[in-house]
Amino acid sequence: MGVPAFFRWLSRKYPSIIVHCLEEKAKEYNGFKIPVDTSKPNPNEVEFDNLYLDMNGIIHPCTHPEDKPAPKNEDEMMVAIFEYIDRLFNIVRPRRVLYMAIDGVAPRAKMNQQRSRRFRASKEGAELTEEKSKMREEVIQRGGYLPPEEIKERFDSNCITPGTEFMDNLAKCLRYYIADRLTNDPGWHNITVFLSDASVPGEGEHKIMDFIRRQRAQPNHDPNTHHCLCGADADLIMLGLATHEANFTIIREEFKPNKPRPCALCGQMGHEIKDCQGLAREKQGEHDEFADTVPVSEQEFIFIRLAVLREYLEKELTMASLPFPFDFERSVDDWVFMCFFVGNDFLPHLPSLEIREGAIDRLVGIYKDVVHKTGGYLTENGFVNLERVELIMQAVGVAEDNIFKKRKDDDVRPHNKCCLLSTLHRGGLVTSDSLLCPSSQSSAGGSDDVDSRGVKRKAEDSDSEPEPEDNVRLWEEGWKQRYYKTKFDVDATDDEFRKKVVQSYVEGLCWVLRYYYQVIIRAPFSPADLQLIRVLCESSIIDFYPDDFAIDLNGKKYAWQGVALLPFVDERRLRAALADVYPDLSPEEVRRNSLGSDVIFVGKSHPLCDFIRELYRAESHEIPAELCHGIQGILNLDEDPILPDKIKFKDPQYDDGFVFKAVVLPGAKIPNKVLKPGDWERSNRGPWRPQLGFNPNLMKIPPNPSHRGGQYSNAPPPRNYHQGNYRPPQRDHYPQNQCEFYTFLSLFQTEILENTRVMCPVTCPRIV
Repeated sequence: MGVPAFFRWLSRKYPSIIVHCLEEKAKEYNGFKIPVDTSKPNPNEVEFDNLYLDMNGIIHPCTHPEDKPAPKNEDEMMVAIFEYIDRLFNIVRPRRVLYMAIDGVAPRAKMNQQRSRRFRASKEGAELTEEKSKMREEVIQRGGYLPPEEIKERFDSNCITPGTEFMDNLAKCLRYYIADRLTNDPGWHNITVFLSDASVPGEGEHKIMDFIRRQRAQPNHDPNTHHCLCGADADLIMLGLATHEANFTIIREEFKPNKPRPCALCGQMGHEIKDCQGLAREKQGEHDEFADTVPVSEQEFIFIRLAVLREYLEKELTMASLPFPFDFERSVDDWVFMCFFVGNDFLPHLPSLEIREGAIDRLVGIYKDVVHKTGGYLTENGFVNLERVELIMQAVGVAEDNIFKKRKDDDVRPHNKCCLLSTLHRGGLVTSDSLLCPSSQSSAGGSDDVDSRGVKRKAEDSDSEPEPEDNVRLWEEGWKQRYYKTKFDVDATDDEFRKKVVQSYVEGLCWVLRYYYQVIIRAPFSPADLQLIRVLCESSIIDFYPDDFAIDLNGKKYAWQGVALLPFVDERRLRAALADVYPDLSPEEVRRNSLGSDVIFVGKSHPLCDFIRELYRAESHEIPAELCHGIQGILNLDEDPILPDKIKFKDPQYDDGFVFKAVVLPGAKIPNKVLKPGDWERSNRGPWRPQLGFNPNLMKIPPNPSHRGGQYSNAPPPRNYHQGNYRPPQRDHYPQNQCEFYTFLSLFQTEILENTRVMCPVTCPRIV
């Protein structure tokens, strides 16, 4: 979900963190497409070791895209997912590890947020249908023409949930995809692939972070590993900073504002549903050959360099004359912690702190003023010093009244300004282009204003949306009394209740920070339990699922920004209801309802391959660090493998109470400084074009992105990726039928590709 507006604010304040990706395209000769050789040096002039994919950010746009026709069936969805991964692999070209993580069962705190989002999406969907019906009647009454309504079979995105048949099929298809690429793609031959599917508990990004934390706590971890994480959530930036790895980069889609969308009533481009006149459709092309096509441009990607962000933060957070030694790493952890106050996936934001109003800058200013009195930093290794945080919160509380009053004044001024601009526009004194703020045209600072349906909201959408009644009126005297009365139905003089509220919020803050730095993933439910809950909505727990509900603005302006007020789910009642259903589950449903484990894949040329063969003579093995670039863990055979090379992987285990250190590891080489003196003042000077790739000497992005250029580097990778040849002792009773399972795999994949030309991801598991 991420933090709304955080990335837009960050990319405008610290623009040099953004780098546009150079992508080598496949070439075509005589109708045949020649794939890119990803074993060659990276054209971005940087070599990445590990690539981590937060798969839900790939699954959603591939299964129900917003800006292009949706796949016709599940087969096409799987192929779209494979092609998306191929593009990312081509851009990043990892040399050691590819880690794919699909969201499993989330913590209860995240479930509450997901539940609120889905309820609100359902309500907004019903309101949209009602609005379309009303507008349709009005257009027809005015004599307009609208095409007949089509009943389209719509993909239910709710099936992208642990325990569903779709997610189970996806896991199977990904295993075949990995096996195919390890066999046939030279860029994959020597990498280690990990797949953590939806049967493994935890959110995808936090499973990735848990893997990184556990590996870097091992004595053989390479402190100069260059990590690249793919995901669009803004909180990935905070998670990357929390690792304290010297080389960490995030890759995400480049946001392009104001993409054209067809009208939901007539299907034509150039206007929205509220402006539809029901005019006859214009012919598209000489023979109307483009009637059903939607203009689509290929999505491009950008890198976010956290090493450069650390440079910015070092200048911003460095303080002189402290009564204790300055520690930049500790100040970064404090900055991450303070960002929680403006919003995260688990706690509502503080009403007085809005990113768009400079809340993070305000918090940093308070932090630098107060830290002299605290006697130390706010956090350490994910643990909070509450006495020091209290000083920060007291300073925020002093400024709250002025913040609320200024917000109200600012809400009035833009309304008057918009009325004036609208008048000038109608008079022809200004053009529509001149009404756009220069910074709003920047593609790097993409909008994080996403509604619960996953659609980017435009400013006019917010202006046309009726503003819900605000009974708290934060800008007026007495708002604290109204706050407690409205939200909790208690008097503000009830000190005991106020202390309970404060304690609960503080517990939540401490839990979130621990989750970021010391997470131990546990599943509150089994995967298929989430599906059974949907079935049980008509049973004894129907009161948990109201048809209508109120929206709490919590200091926001529009309903889509608020919090859905839903009854909390009583876990004891829920488990009691589930117990009545378990006996009726089929064997397949029981299997899907069980927790799984990560799976490791290697190619035949990988030095770990021979070691894995030894598993057929032993129950489990610990990976020797020298065979896998310092990666360690426990390997076990799978009882029911889909492919003969499906091997379970278990991360290194630590004793209860073990603390992962939030420090830069010994031996880590801090990257060379990138920023120049002029870069510090560049952030608020209007549009700024980021560079191409990691070489600052390459040309900047030209006005037309389709004409991007730049020289590809012919230099070899900076580190030696040649891997040794591990050979285990020969055994007299080695099982020959398993010894050559990779040969079988290669022949099997070749046969599939020759017979079908394109591997069918859904039918393949059924063939075996």
